Order: sequence, then structure tokens, then C-alpha cells
Amino acid sequence: MGVINTTPDSFADGGTLYRSERLDLDLAMTRARAMVEEGAAILDIGGESTRPGAAMVTVSQEMDRVLPLVERIAAELDVIVSVDTSSPRLMTEAAQLGAGMLNDVRALGRDGALAAAAATGLPVCLMHMRGEPVNMQQAPRYADVVAEVEEFLLLRISACEAAGIARQRLLLDPGFGFGKNLQHNLQLLNELPRLAEPGLPLLVGLSRKSMIEQLTGRPVADRLPASLALAVLAAERGAAIIRTHDVAATVDAVAMWTALKEMGST
Repeated sequence: MGVINTTPDSFADGGTLYRSERLDLDLAMTRARAMVEEGAAILDIGGESTRPGAAMVTVSQEMDRVLPLVERIAAELDVIVSVDTSSPRLMTEAAQLGAGMLNDVRALGRDGALAAAAATGLPVCLMHMRGEPVNMQQAPRYADVVAEVEEFLLLRISACEAAGIARQRLLLDPGFGFGKNLQHNLQLLNELPRLAEPGLPLLVGLSRKSMIEQLTGRPVADRLPASLALAVLAAERGAAIIRTHDVAATVDAVAMWTALKEMGST
């Protein structure tokens, strides 16, 4: 899953898709085409920054950033378009424009989100986040982070099923870096197979995250090697989808692990 942030304050790319304070749609499409050519099966389009400390945006702002790109990618590229949003209205309109998946950091927790997602008929990724981006990293605490993330996701699965979203349409994301400190993130990664026990695909996003800086001291631009290591470790522990800013390198790294795995199964 390749990441395309349409926000001007993206932590990963610093709003490099913007020109004169406006999203450059042609530049965004160039990046989308490159990611597909590099091997992305899914492109995740987001218009709300969820980096630690980020302020919320209006639904109108988010839609203005996301919908034109969703429409063009769906029309021009052979790839699944995932929309990274918690907004019921954006979910509905993106589905009408050709989106093939919903990816919600709030696990359909906003008013109306469950009903909107159910009505689209699309697959949905449910992510665990404690708090909101503006405050989620202010001393997060857990008695048992793996157990608490697992419990939350199981409750959200039940809520989705009650709302008419079939279980086979659901994916799970433990939410690395979303209301977790370094130790929490490492515990979740180490015990990732436990979160796969409900039998649903796991989506994992560790690309360029601040936990890398905490362990290595590297700034965002220098976090690719560690991101690749984390991608392989996640795949080894059962992740079905790797969300990444660096598609080509991640595809190659996971391909090496896959080849070894397949050799061992013959």
C-alpha cells in the first residue's frame, strides 16, 4: 500500500505535492503512477494529517484535497484506491467516485461512520488509536498494550457486524505510533501474530515513523533502512498489507522474505 498524503503538513514529505499553497493534482498523479509501476497494489489517499499534535481539518477541506485525486486515480490507473478518512460524508462520496477501500484511524467511531461505511459495501480497515492526533502522544499508558488493542479491535469488529458490515470486509491495524510509546510499539510488533487471531488481514504502517528516530536518531529522510527492516519483520509476523511511503524498496525487501518463506514451504 503506497501512501499519498494530500496534506500541506505531511510529516513524511512536507507537503511536496503542493504548489502555491494548493495541491498540484498533476504532480500527485505522477507520484501515483510511479507507485503503481513500483508495485503498489493499493494507494492510500489521505487529506487529514494524523501526525502527533496535528489539528483537525474541516470535512470540506478534507474532501477538497482527496476527492479530485481519488476520481483521477480510479479513472486512469489499475490500482485499488483506499481513502484514509474518518468522515462519513467523504466515505460516501469517495465510494461513488471509484474508491475501493476505506481506511479509518478512528475505526468508524465518528457519528454516522458505521452506517456510511456499511452503505458503501467497501472493505474497511479498523485502526486502534487512543485519543486524537492532537493529544495521543501525551504520555500514553496501558496495563497490557497488546491485550487492550486486541480488545478494542474485537469490539469494533462486533460493532461493524451489528451495523451490517460483513466480517470478510474487515481488516485490522494495531495503529503503531497512534497513542503508543516506543515500548508499546515494540511489544505490538513482537506479538503481532496474536492480533491476527480473529482471522482478519492485518494492515501495518511503520514506514518512517518516529519510533525509528527514537532507536536510531535518524531524521525522516534517513529512515528508509529501518523502515524496510520493520516491513520485513511485520510480514514475518503475519501482516498482509504493508503501508509504506517507499514502494519500490519495500516491494524488494518483502520479496526477499517471501522467496525464503516459499522455499521453506516446498
